[in-house]
Amino acid sequence: MASGLLGFIILGFSLSVPVGAITIEMVKRGIQGGFMHAWMVGVGGMSADVVLMLLIYYGISGFLTSFAAQTVLWLFGFVVLMYLGTESIRDAFRITGIDAMNAGKSETLAGAYLTGFAIAISNPLNIVFWIGIYGAVLTSTPQNASSGEVLLYSSAIFIGVAIWDLVIAISVHIGKSFAGHRFMKSFSVIAELALIGFGLSFGWQALKNLLLLMD
Repeated sequence: MASGLLGFIILGFSLSVPVGAITIEMVKRGIQGGFMHAWMVGVGGMSADVVLMLLIYYGISGFLTSFAAQTVLWLFGFVVLMYLGTESIRDAFRITGIDAMNAGKSETLAGAYLTGFAIAISNPLNIVFWIGIYGAVLTSTPQNASSGEVLLYSSAIFIGVAIWDLVIAISVHIGKSFAGHRFMKSFSVIAELALIGFGLSFGWQALKNLLLLMD
């Protein structure tokens, strides 16, 4: 069992490495507010992943992947990411000097957590991802495994995800002490443009779905 759990921990870590909206938001929050703000974005994203895993475990993956549900989620993801991106870019250009260094401190940890949760729960790709990963977990566990053991193996994935999030939060926290105000401002703008890019791709998918519904 120990080797199996380690394998799923490594799987969770490896799957987290590709840069996505959560990682981008963690880096941006880490630059502005430090370790805890970045970490809470990651915790929020993991909380959404837990919700999705439990929903899939209890058998509603068919509903989550239905055309109507996917369309609603594409739209929701578009709204969430566009709002986060445009608001943060406006703030980045509005703050200067010492205000820029302390901007993240005015944002609450709860806000960082809810942002991470909203980004993860509104991403249809995340749902498809967890359906695929959870399917692999179920097929790779012993046939006589109890439901508790299945959930234990599934939870090991989140340990790997948490380790990666911890690496990101610590790296950004350490790295920001070597970066000046101009760099932090530029990086924040680039990060938010990337979020807007994700949002536009979600909006395009939602538009295509809506057009198909109207045909």
